[in-house]
Amino acid sequence: MAVVEALRLPLSEDLSGFIALLQRLRVPCRVSEEAGQQVLRVPAETAEQVRELYQRYPHGDGAVIAEQPARRGAGFVASLRRSPLTAAVLLLTLIAAAITMLGENFDTIRWFSFSDFRIDGEYAYFATLEQTLAEGQWWRLITPIFVHFGFLHLAMNAMWYWELGRRIEYRQGALMLLGFTLLFGIISNLSQYIFGGPGIFGGLSGVLYGLLGHCWLFQKLSPDEAYRLPPGVVVLMLIWLVVCLTGVIEVLSFGALAIANAAHVGGLIAGCVTGIIGGLLARRG
Repeated sequence: MAVVEALRLPLSEDLSGFIALLQRLRVPCRVSEEAGQQVLRVPAETAEQVRELYQRYPHGDGAVIAEQPARRGAGFVASLRRSPLTAAVLLLTLIAAAITMLGENFDTIRWFSFSDFRIDGEYAYFATLEQTLAEGQWWRLITPIFVHFGFLHLAMNAMWYWELGRRIEYRQGALMLLGFTLLFGIISNLSQYIFGGPGIFGGLSGVLYGLLGHCWLFQKLSPDEAYRLPPGVVVLMLIWLVVCLTGVIEVLSFGALAIANAAHVGGLIAGCVTGIIGGLLARRG
């Protein structure tokens, strides 16, 4: 298969969106730097179509994908097929929500909580982390991420995991998303236990802040269309984090709503670290 030069552009031109578009259209391509310019090479039989496509969509355009007949009508089912791990994590989350009755059934929440507990009257008594690990209950390091308290808590976290998880699964693969989910889950849960003390906490939000931090800094260091978040999303999430840290949410809800701030911060820091590492490796590659 002969490979030819399709485009020669200044280094200042951001090709990330267009390259992502070609990848989604399954067009093999390679970009190299030559004589102070970036050169895009593609198979000879596609070169003319690639040039025409660049004239129409220099920064990429998701609408082009929708024009393909095979994609029409696929909708949500097609998204599930392209993101099986993202869908699997959300399915487990929905099952846990049903089992725990959205945080109302303490008998089943005990199976998922970071440390086992018993309720005696108005008091809850928790096992220590040392006791938990000594008894071989290692699953508790991760399972709190599947517990949600109320429909709104579940809906918001599920929506954001679907949005961010699919991006990482598409760009870096299912195994990487699985690794990040486990890593950010364990770090956020440990952070909440260490800084917030023993208690009943849960939710995907610590993982979500990790995924957000990863996409954010990866995109900064190695621009990629898959990690290009809608304008203002990162700022909005960071503002929400700061608002939660002030304690104003607990005050306005009269203590009825407790926010796992340590989990959010721990997840975000971990995600920023992986985003920097991943972005630097991608840029060097």
